[in-house]
Amino acid sequence: MNSLTAQQVKLGFIGLGNMGSRIAQRLLDHGYKLTVFNRDRTKAKALVSKGAVLVNDVVELARSADVILSCLSNDGAVQSIYAGPEGVLAGARPGTVVLEMSTVSPDTSRELCKQAAGVGVDVMDVAISGSTPAAEQGTLTLLAGGNEELFHAAQPIFDAIARQYFHLGPSGAGTTMKLVVNTLLGVGMQAIAEAVVLGESAGLHRKLLLEVLSKTAVVAPAHAGKLARVDNNDYSPQFPLSLMNKDFKLILKTAARENVPMPATEAAFRVNADELAEGKEQDFSAVLRRMEEVAGVVVTHSSR
Repeated sequence: MNSLTAQQVKLGFIGLGNMGSRIAQRLLDHGYKLTVFNRDRTKAKALVSKGAVLVNDVVELARSADVILSCLSNDGAVQSIYAGPEGVLAGARPGTVVLEMSTVSPDTSRELCKQAAGVGVDVMDVAISGSTPAAEQGTLTLLAGGNEELFHAAQPIFDAIARQYFHLGPSGAGTTMKLVVNTLLGVGMQAIAEAVVLGESAGLHRKLLLEVLSKTAVVAPAHAGKLARVDNNDYSPQFPLSLMNKDFKLILKTAARENVPMPATEAAFRVNADELAEGKEQDFSAVLRRMEEVAGVVVTHSSR
């Protein structure tokens, strides 16, 4: 398979949300010709001003693209975009490549790969690990499942958007690995929230507590950045809490199928759900604020 360089292929990109819009911009910056589709057309304006071509439907996009990338919100969105007479697979030419980057069930990844193979389209699940700043800076980690030859051919695309990328195995392996990663991300944030509230309740100064924690080996880099924002009571969404809990549902569903008990994940899911009931879109680190409220810890200058 030929290398998927900017000189060799035209790209189509579907889903211009917080992550997708930044990834698409990186691809434009690296010289790729890009056709884009998003149900909310206003989200495409910035990319169009940089040279992207906006189309009215995904069938039109699929007919013109050699490689299609998608970054969608959930399993239902992936299924609706790709399947049926108005879906991507109805317009894609044999030999088209799909790099599906959404966080979905591994079963959804495998089913899409099977459906696409029936029309001569090669699908790889390429799950994303990283925040919106990482997407903007091109320092994401990519977790891929599918054809290994395609994985190597797609490396020029990966290099434009990621710092590192891994081939985990057959179709569904990339999204499986993403669920493993996000288990640690979500449960780790809940553990940090409980630890911080313990320290605050026992008399430690909140600012100093957060600063020291962020410099210890037990706090992962993904969480350390959250502590700096928590110090300013900034819970604006980089990785929305609603998406974290969507991932928890996928994790627990996969665990049930594999007969794996996950009591800590179940508890973190419930705390997330309680915070989501407040109805405000916020970052997944807002579980720290939830635990402060439950424990009766008063934080001055809170954004709530």
